[in-house]
Amino acid sequence: MDAALSEEQESIRRTLRDVLRDRCGPGQVRAAVRTEPGYDEELWRLLAGRVGLAGLAVADRYGGAGRGPTELALACEETGRVLLPSPLLGTAGLVAPLIAALGTPEQREELLPGISSGELTGALAVPGGALPTALGLTAPNDGDWAGGGRAGGVQARPGPDGRTPDGSGWWLYGEASQVLGGHSADLLLVAARTGGYVRGRTLLFVLRPAAARGVTRVRLTALDETRPQARVELRDAEAALLGDAGADVPGELARLGRSVAAVLAAEAVGAADRVLERTVGHARSRVQFGRPIGSFQAVKHRLADLYVAVQAARSAAYYAAWAVGGDATDDGAAGGLALAQALETLRDVAGEAVQLHGGIGVTWEHEVQLYFKRAVSDELLFGPVHRLRARAADEAGLFAGRTAREAVAL
Repeated sequence: MDAALSEEQESIRRTLRDVLRDRCGPGQVRAAVRTEPGYDEELWRLLAGRVGLAGLAVADRYGGAGRGPTELALACEETGRVLLPSPLLGTAGLVAPLIAALGTPEQREELLPGISSGELTGALAVPGGALPTALGLTAPNDGDWAGGGRAGGVQARPGPDGRTPDGSGWWLYGEASQVLGGHSADLLLVAARTGGYVRGRTLLFVLRPAAARGVTRVRLTALDETRPQARVELRDAEAALLGDAGADVPGELARLGRSVAAVLAAEAVGAADRVLERTVGHARSRVQFGRPIGSFQAVKHRLADLYVAVQAARSAAYYAAWAVGGDATDDGAAGGLALAQALETLRDVAGEAVQLHGGIGVTWEHEVQLYFKRAVSDELLFGPVHRLRARAADEAGLFAGRTAREAVAL
């Protein structure tokens, strides 16, 4: 592995940082999350269109840049630094790869160019808040998380005579909560259970909320406003099957989980790096007992420990992105371990930042509280850390003959 970034990768990072520095300050973030979509639509069009962020990892034949997980992770490290509220994770991190992997040629031609240009935003609707399980991050992905029958979730059934009025052939019924960006997405990929009890299986369905009947979307009150969530209710909503009925959806979601983990890890590292930078600046300027608090040895030691933790988490995130990009495809545990380390680091750095800022660290006007909320919220959404590590241990076969949880219990 060559740890040095290429000139092109450095250019992506530099360009994105320059744009976000001018357009995504703390005040602008607060204003953006209170809009109806939950993000600055003008800034998103700029990032998706002129910068090419939405299509960074989409093949060039569909209008994308044709880059890989490493470039997407570098971009997300920069968006994480400013806590950018945007459809980036749902659109480029979740929906676009699934369409590219499972969609028919017609579906790829129809949807991916719009995603690459930023005209289409997307969200993955997984029932019951089971996104970490669906992506294979905290438990094996066996498909049962999609519900069906008495388990609730979302069920899919063929329309009358096997066809629905729009020709898609499927109706969806059920509910998905905690859908990231689901209240404003132009396109929903809905995981639903079909086939009954005996031959039940999980499939993905393409749904356009603006055109389909029977769809209700409600934005939820979230701890982290910069990562908006929604509840999606489906009442015989018309949808089209993504790909064909023989697709291995659980397996593809588990494979996608490795790249998503790397991207989320890089995003958390960016946030941790920024809040540490902010805390060091405060320690240099805050005077107590006639001298800057950063000159006290105890404070120096705490900041030094945080710096080492951030650099270690960054190395793990970069390795995970490099591994999932094809150079080390057998290292399936790298993504989960990198995400666990990055989330833990962000939590520790944000917590120490609140302490070292004193009372202002928890005030609404200060930006530190935004990073603390991101740290807590992300661990609730994608963790917790100990389950990420337990799952990675299972994948790596560290505990032969028993799962990581069983080994810990012993």
